[in-house]
Amino acid sequence: MTFSILDARTDARTDMWKEFGASTGVQTTRKSALLIFITLPAFAGCTSHGAPSFVLFGAFFPAWMLCAFIGIFGAIAARGIFVAAGLDSVLPFQLFVCSSVGFVVATLTWLFWFGQ
Repeated sequence: MTFSILDARTDARTDMWKEFGASTGVQTTRKSALLIFITLPAFAGCTSHGAPSFVLFGAFFPAWMLCAFIGIFGAIAARGIFVAAGLDSVLPFQLFVCSSVGFVVATLTWLFWFGQ
């Protein structure tokens, strides 16, 4: 019987993981199968219907990106309205307010347009 450095390393690693409470063999396989079974539905988000998109200049354009652009324009319009109404000097945290308005516009666009 021969002894090699590789055998010593393997034994040391096995002992180290047993020390931390790691299971071996069938228990590991069952835990892995259970973990895969539990997380698999989370990875199936867009596979049943596909992500909404439309053809623009011959290429598929994701609908969420169009809603994001509409939200950006909504935030710019909100900034213009705040300046025109004189609220820019009174309104604190203008960046967060305008960003929030843009997010709400984008979300409502998505909701009304695609109904999801």
